[in-house]
Amino acid sequence: MAPHRRRAGVETAGADRGLRASPTPELYLNAFRRGLGERGYAEGRDYVLVYSFGDGDSRRLPKLAAVLVAAGVSVILTEGQYATQAARSATKTIPIVMTTSPDPVRAGFVDSLARPGGNVTGLASQPHELSGKLLELLKEIVPGLARVALIMPRSAWELFRAEMTEAVRTLGLDMVHIELALSDIDAAVRQAVLEKAQGAVVRGRPLFSAVQVKFMVERAAAHRLPAIYEARDFVEFGGLASYGVDAPDTYRRAATYVDKILKGAKPAELPIEQPTKFEFVINMKAAKALGLTISPTLLARAHDVIE
Repeated sequence: MAPHRRRAGVETAGADRGLRASPTPELYLNAFRRGLGERGYAEGRDYVLVYSFGDGDSRRLPKLAAVLVAAGVSVILTEGQYATQAARSATKTIPIVMTTSPDPVRAGFVDSLARPGGNVTGLASQPHELSGKLLELLKEIVPGLARVALIMPRSAWELFRAEMTEAVRTLGLDMVHIELALSDIDAAVRQAVLEKAQGAVVRGRPLFSAVQVKFMVERAAAHRLPAIYEARDFVEFGGLASYGVDAPDTYRRAATYVDKILKGAKPAELPIEQPTKFEFVINMKAAKALGLTISPTLLARAHDVIE
């Protein structure tokens, strides 16, 4: 009997297929494949992946979602709030599995984490809890840090403003909020320097293309602005440090949801899971270029050190 072939759609915001220097999206998708393989699935025999990438432009996502729906995929896998919103607007019947979503209840994707109640399930990314940790680590990395720039697109600021502001207050820092226009990253970095920020926290990763990730890192280095990011690909491009959810692990875990759905489970009844693995990454070359000395204690806490 011929194997039953199913199609899974993959829609991610902030991935650039043409830029191979970054491990995304290949690293993430390979983790997803590995997760499916652990459950007995073989690509080409049991499933076909249909890729659809937003390249950092959220305006493209509704059309891409419509294409996936028209292709008749069995499941849509999404990364980030905007990709999930686009998929949910395109279909109320095809199951949607989130790999990351900041607050799916507040966004209106699900009724509750325990009982989603619709066609969306998957993993929430808990970005609010990252706010304090990002600032704490930056303060440890940059001696005497007193004034920090919070650099992020408007939508990310609206999402994280309360948590970031409270974390800044708790740590006794002064802050300057800088709205990041991805079309003019250099302007945001220059403003941070003009505002006399001694370091920066950069957030909103799903909105960045790989090209923009690279450019963000380059401009921060050019202006000698120490910055910490919420995703490790910034560090792999030469950024100073990152702390965030272990993204490949979330993709691997998302395969569990896809497996259950393909076997007949309803997304409405599959509870939303929280991330269990986080990673702190330091780029020592970037630190040395900025004249920063990373303490042995801090290095020992890093999950990965890039030389």
